[in-house]
Amino acid sequence: MNTAHALDLSVGAGVVLDDVEWTVELREPHLGRVQLVGPDGVRQRLTFRFLANHEHCRSSSRTSEPGASRGRQPASVGDLEPGKRRLAELRAAHLLEVKTGFRSGDPLRPGPGEPKPEYNPEATTLTQRRLAKVAELKALASQEAKLLGLAEVGYRTLIRWEKNRNRFGLIGCADDRWLRESGGHPSISEEVREAIFAVRAETLHRSRVDGRTREAMIHQYVRETFGADVAVPSYHTLLRVWKEWFGPGGARQRYARSAELPTKAGHVVVHRPGQVVALDTTVLPVMVRESVFGDPVKVHLTLAMDVYTHSLCAFRLTLVSDTSVDVAMLLRDVTLPLPMRADWGEEMEWPYPGLPAAVVAEFAGHKVAGLPFFAPETVTTDHGSVYRNHHLVDVQRVLGCNILPSRVLRPTDKQVVERAFGSIRSLLFEQLLGYTGVDVADRGADPEGDATWTIEEMEHLIATWIVQVWQQRRLGEYAPSWDPGGDHSPNSLFAASFAQGGFAMEIPSPELYYQLLPEHSVTRIHGRRGVKVRGLWYDGPALAPYRDQRSTRGGKHKWQWIVHREPRDRRTVFFQDPLSHEWHPLTWTGLPPKGKVPAFGDARVRDLLQRAERAGLKPKTDAELLPLLLDLIGLRTPVTQWPTRLKKSQRTEYARDVTQAEAAVADQLATARSEKKPVVRKAEGTVVHLHWPDQARQAAESLDAERRRRREQAGPSRPALPPPLGASYRKGNLFHLPDEDECNAAEPAIGPDDNAEGED
Repeated sequence: MNTAHALDLSVGAGVVLDDVEWTVELREPHLGRVQLVGPDGVRQRLTFRFLANHEHCRSSSRTSEPGASRGRQPASVGDLEPGKRRLAELRAAHLLEVKTGFRSGDPLRPGPGEPKPEYNPEATTLTQRRLAKVAELKALASQEAKLLGLAEVGYRTLIRWEKNRNRFGLIGCADDRWLRESGGHPSISEEVREAIFAVRAETLHRSRVDGRTREAMIHQYVRETFGADVAVPSYHTLLRVWKEWFGPGGARQRYARSAELPTKAGHVVVHRPGQVVALDTTVLPVMVRESVFGDPVKVHLTLAMDVYTHSLCAFRLTLVSDTSVDVAMLLRDVTLPLPMRADWGEEMEWPYPGLPAAVVAEFAGHKVAGLPFFAPETVTTDHGSVYRNHHLVDVQRVLGCNILPSRVLRPTDKQVVERAFGSIRSLLFEQLLGYTGVDVADRGADPEGDATWTIEEMEHLIATWIVQVWQQRRLGEYAPSWDPGGDHSPNSLFAASFAQGGFAMEIPSPELYYQLLPEHSVTRIHGRRGVKVRGLWYDGPALAPYRDQRSTRGGKHKWQWIVHREPRDRRTVFFQDPLSHEWHPLTWTGLPPKGKVPAFGDARVRDLLQRAERAGLKPKTDAELLPLLLDLIGLRTPVTQWPTRLKKSQRTEYARDVTQAEAAVADQLATARSEKKPVVRKAEGTVVHLHWPDQARQAAESLDAERRRRREQAGPSRPALPPPLGASYRKGNLFHLPDEDECNAAEPAIGPDDNAEGED
């Protein structure tokens, strides 16, 4: 017999014969055979010899295991409650003492007084030891024996326990009543079932209610729908049924509604790069310094990750918060090859086989770094306002992709980019000065004072780390489905896609930058003032042939001209010539004839127009708004008084305008494939731009010189020992607080001639 245990042929036992389960209906031991009945009612008589030697005959697991019935899984020691497990161990100890004479079953580890004379295996037989054990248990007090489950133990009981222990281990000593099937509940009628599901749907729509309210609603539904004659189970029965069908119900109401949302017929199986790109924005967990005043600020990090290869295709750092135009330019970066930087070596150049780096560099116009670029097909975002606006709808039309927000309360739709933030935090950001921790409780004593990285340096560091570390890092559990046990990195997966499906190298035209900017329809090009966009007038030589003329455009914007605005820098808008299709910049008419004003964005324009309206100004030209704009930005004060005159919020706002303007200029220069640095714009004779590295170096040199002068004045004498702590503390002179004159003497003076360089 090939079965692991003895074949149970008792009446009612199950026997699996050729993968069909039969039930023993009748035993005929005097004839050596049994009668089996099948699931379809067919009966057959078979001999013990046939069943015992059959290759595919075994006992059914429903009846061969202790406590198993009606298809339940075999019982284990873990199913016992702690008290019942102690009783089972006590029974096993008694059985081991009967068998070996020792409670532990090991003669090498005897207990006190073991072996007892009546259980000594060398002087007694097994039958004598069993009878001695029965007498010992009978001698126990009735209450103690009943608590231990040993009140009715006899000679046959010990034999049965011993057999079960040999077959099933410790669980064989357990009482079947300890593992019996749960009682369940009375059958639920169809009327009550319908009422329960109706109340379930209603309570999901309403606010959260308790079980008693649900019971009253079930009674009301049954009474009004089926009449008062239909019986409804009790409250406790309804509560048990509710928990079995719908769970314990501990979730909050909005999450419970989300869990009941209908799921789609299937899910997207990502099998190529660019099929799904996930976007998300978070606050950078490192304090950085803005490049205007050098103040520590928080920036936002926006990532674009390819779901198939887990490549960080593009990222953006924005001061304060990102906007829709930043997201649009981020998607544009996904489609463009990343240029090599000055300090990057050959190991970071385009490494993907099948397409030589020289070919890619020829089409791109520059050497290309080892970062995938492609046209995204589907972009997954969250429900932030920056991702849900009319501008992004136009962007997806231009790029030819679908921007699909993730489902409500479905973190699995974009969990890949959420997990990437945590990985970057642990692999990179935790090692940098100025790290702010996971939350306020884990924050350092002074992360603002520890900040040493500027925004430009942080951007360069992250770009270098992505190309050099992240793209070559082993994915681990994120291996592809076709090779789950292999070692793959984002670079190797992207290279494998070459062999599987090829690579369509599509580098967009430089005009893509202008097409991704928000567009505005203008009814008329004024003969003297040009075009008006969001409250400001713009003009340029490109408008000369079309002044006071009607556009030939049809459709939705019939007879209207289209102008694209740069929200990050409102000094310029862009106009596409209808004949040559070339893009021309139109400057703000409020700019002075000589020099340039500082950068300002949409937020500044809104504040400017609101302040002009409150002041009752009705300027004939935008040039009359320039003094009000400079007052609003806070640049009418001398540059030497900036750190003391401007508030922290004003400095941050101005630094944000400058940073956004530099980003806009950088995007324009990338469009032109130029190697120029971003232009620093200033008002001639009014603003002198001191970037943080120059300002920090100048301040450090001034402080060192002042300290050196004070040391020379103090002389070479040795300082006196400080007084005892108690006396100093009582006199109140433990610390010396410098007066205002000393503080002013220690501060470095920044004059207008300290930075004599030009604009660029």
